[in-house]
Amino acid sequence: MKPINIGGHSAYQKLVLTQLHKYYPNAATSLPDSTWQIIEKFWSLDLSAVDILMQDRYSVFGPEPRLPSDMLQALLVSVEFKITSYTRFAADLKENHLHAIISGFSVGDTPGIGTFYDFHRRLWLSDNKNLSEALHPPKEKPQKPNGKEEKAAPVEKVTVEDLFRQFEENPPSDMAPCLRLWEIFNTFFLQTSVDKNLISLKELALAGDGTPVYTSAQERKTRTCDCLEKGIRDCKCDRIYHQPDCDIGWDSHRNCFYCGYDLYMLTASDSVNDLPIFPFLSPASRHDSHGFLYNWFSMKQFLPEANVTKLILDSAHDAMPYYEYCKANGITPFIDLNWKCGRPPVYKDDITIDSDGIPLCPKGHKMKLAAVEPKKGRVKYRCPKITCKGGSPHCTCEEPCSDAKYGRNVHLVLEDNPRLINNPPRGSEKWKLEFNARTSAERCNKREKIDYKLEDGRYRSSMMWYCRLFAIMMCQHLDAWALPKSSRLKDLFEQAA
Repeated sequence: MKPINIGGHSAYQKLVLTQLHKYYPNAATSLPDSTWQIIEKFWSLDLSAVDILMQDRYSVFGPEPRLPSDMLQALLVSVEFKITSYTRFAADLKENHLHAIISGFSVGDTPGIGTFYDFHRRLWLSDNKNLSEALHPPKEKPQKPNGKEEKAAPVEKVTVEDLFRQFEENPPSDMAPCLRLWEIFNTFFLQTSVDKNLISLKELALAGDGTPVYTSAQERKTRTCDCLEKGIRDCKCDRIYHQPDCDIGWDSHRNCFYCGYDLYMLTASDSVNDLPIFPFLSPASRHDSHGFLYNWFSMKQFLPEANVTKLILDSAHDAMPYYEYCKANGITPFIDLNWKCGRPPVYKDDITIDSDGIPLCPKGHKMKLAAVEPKKGRVKYRCPKITCKGGSPHCTCEEPCSDAKYGRNVHLVLEDNPRLINNPPRGSEKWKLEFNARTSAERCNKREKIDYKLEDGRYRSSMMWYCRLFAIMMCQHLDAWALPKSSRLKDLFEQAA
């Protein structure tokens, strides 16, 4: 039957307070402040509207189900207490009365393992637990790079420019099964952070970064041919993959191959708490320059009201189509240069461009930024050897390259090469200040993988990984919301004692 929450959030709060008095009569002194803070977070979190949002995922007939709001609250409690196994969490709810109370269950009446997996299937809008078919030929393994901490070359046969063109016409549909997860995350967490002025969707600055997610020690697959019996070990025949959305990728940080996903996360770089905006789990072999595009165009479908004004990305995204797309859509790109993509040895006459996109004079000195002229679409640099001692400007270079009073001036025209010539210019204090915010994406990924133990789940399906990932993102936003200095729940508990 359909879930019906008669008392709403007030019923949950009453249940928590009543059971705390019954099973923890000395909780005011026996429970530490850190535990009271966790209880306070969930006691203030109103998820009762989830019961209405999930109505269509339940049948009219059958036994009375667990309330979706309680099941979701239980998932968040498991994330908060770092319990990654639902088998262990179901047993924990029976043994640890406090966890059961916070989740909204009556002590002695907690859900079993099957109830948790059933709830995950209701959150996942697809009959298939994975995004791709289990039967497919072996995927190409990336080549090991030559240097340490270098990223592997892309294995994709399509270029970044082709992907831009393809996704502008037909955006990827990989995230379609996550629509209900997104609706819950967006309605109850992301929009609440917007209301609390932690994020501004009207002028959103995004930092993007990919990170490896280990799911197993090796690929789980079964042969469908008898080539091995014939002595052929590396045949290209189809295999049954038990984690079809995962493959082999290169971990540039640990300098080793791994099996799993590449989690590409878009983070609000201008938020103090490094809050996540949109995730995407790609195969491990997918390059970040492609992973961003899958994430970006999926986000544009799910969050069309977001007005992105800045994109802060690392050198893996340093490709001309990125700059052209940003220019066409009014976005200011802050992308680190990757000299493997090439650069002109000479810009104009005898002026070269260095690794920061700053022109060098014929003697090899970095020229000084003189002015940014956006109306003229250019950036002006001047001779670095000009001094004004004695009140008159003159060049202190032993072999001046210009007879001009103010020395050699160079105008870099933005249209000549938007990749090398930016506004604000690379190397300027404004550019460095904005680009430094890219580490927010790294800190966000660290919170998910280390603090919330994302990789410890070892799940077999993308359904389970996405459900866990979105639950972690919800907790990240929940942690960022300011709580009152004194616990209201604790005050009520002491008054009723």
